Amino acid sequence: MEFLVYIFYLILVPLILLLPLYVLIMFKRSKDGDQLPPSPPKLPIIGNLHQLREPPHQELRKLSQKYGPVMLLQLGSVPTLVISSAEAAKQVLKTHDLDFCTRPPLACFKRISHNYLDIACSPFGEYWREIRKICVLELLSMKRVQSFKVIREEEVAEMIHSISSTANSTAPIDVFECLSSFTNRTICRVAFGSKLNQGIDQFDEGILRETMDEITNLISAFWFSDIFPKVGWIVDRISGIHGRFEKCCKNLDTYIQDVIEKHLNPERLRSEYDDLIDVLLKLQKDGTSTIRHTNEHIKAILMDVFVAGVDTVAVTMNWTMAELIKNPATMHKVQEEIRSHVGKNKGKQVQENDLLHFQYLKLVVKETLRLHPPLPLSFPRECMRKNKIDGYDVKPKTRVLINVWAIGRSPMYWDKPDKFYPDRFIDKPVEFGGQKDFSFLPFGGGRRGCPGIDMGMVTVELALANLLHNFDWKLPSGMKTEDLNMDEVSGIVTHKKDPLHLVPIQSKNF
Repeated sequence: MEFLVYIFYLILVPLILLLPLYVLIMFKRSKDGDQLPPSPPKLPIIGNLHQLREPPHQELRKLSQKYGPVMLLQLGSVPTLVISSAEAAKQVLKTHDLDFCTRPPLACFKRISHNYLDIACSPFGEYWREIRKICVLELLSMKRVQSFKVIREEEVAEMIHSISSTANSTAPIDVFECLSSFTNRTICRVAFGSKLNQGIDQFDEGILRETMDEITNLISAFWFSDIFPKVGWIVDRISGIHGRFEKCCKNLDTYIQDVIEKHLNPERLRSEYDDLIDVLLKLQKDGTSTIRHTNEHIKAILMDVFVAGVDTVAVTMNWTMAELIKNPATMHKVQEEIRSHVGKNKGKQVQENDLLHFQYLKLVVKETLRLHPPLPLSFPRECMRKNKIDGYDVKPKTRVLINVWAIGRSPMYWDKPDKFYPDRFIDKPVEFGGQKDFSFLPFGGGRRGCPGIDMGMVTVELALANLLHNFDWKLPSGMKTEDLNMDEVSGIVTHKKDPLHLVPIQSKNF
């Protein structure tokens, strides 16, 4: 109880001290004469923070239904524009993309990106153009993605073997735990060129996963610095979130530095492919880029690969399995597609070349991404110049959030939007890239769209195809499909609230 009182005063006193400044700012804004977007009523100091209950993307959809698809919130001292329609999203991501393509300097990302040296968080400008060019042409090109084919297939085989050891028993497995372990191992080999238990004594898979889980949780946490940039850092340090985050980042830095030094050893046993560190070290040595690459640049880019690549891929597959178990007819249809092809030609393991034949599987994944985008609220942008969206004035330094989840479930664009129905994409084909179809934005769009779409999608499709080909899946004994809780728990990535426990049964239809 004393701790709660302490926290209460810790928050209340700064708010009281800042009240005169807040009144002055609001008075000045009222005299500007701009046509600002509609906004819910605000409280002094905290603005609309009290209205962002969990999960925020669902609460923001409710507010947008009342105040409109272009809505201005005041989150602490930061004006934030929330976009909830495809038309307004198109204006931000395409029509006026040049005015909305930078990132706000968020506190936690400053540390993890080594002062914004990565792709996701670096401000728009020459550096960002050069680093994105490197990612698109060198790190995440289709040729590079294909070079990691053997890794994905080996790690899928290991996952299937692990599940097979428990198949045909009545014991359920934690599906997300299994998928997260698979993606973590795969990303480690893609980035570092070796398995976690090969050559890195102070880290094993469990420790690295714990570190990454803690980093992901802390990124998703509430940082006072991000809503009160001038004074919030004090609260972040007192609350301990800054110290915990700093410790995790130092641990991960130590790990990556150790891997870099091993790559620099000329006697290192090399694999048949270049991992991401190999590619970045070559660029560092060749000097072909206008950027002088340092180990800090390499660490920042690899942080993006881990943060964006592990959790999002595992979450997407977990939601797909949950939706399929709730929709047995769809499950049967996609399994028949896979088994009718692979069973005749290749034996038990689905190969990447087979994925071209699985059009319905691709529809299933698209439908999952529509209903459960990994990032339901787009990574925040920042307005660089005064602009207009839907006729409303948007001032510089305004943060912009696109409610991808709300757009994907809007009846304006989707028939029966809350229903899991992959066949809808047969008559309504859509693209992932966020360049044409702004009602479907699971990977963002515009200049700041995700450059790792190809890597992510092939990993998702290959793993799912093998899970569905090798096993029939059932709920634990006594549980019915209507009992399956599909609630979400919010964070930077939206997880299923309750763990998905399923019983794998070895398929006999090979």
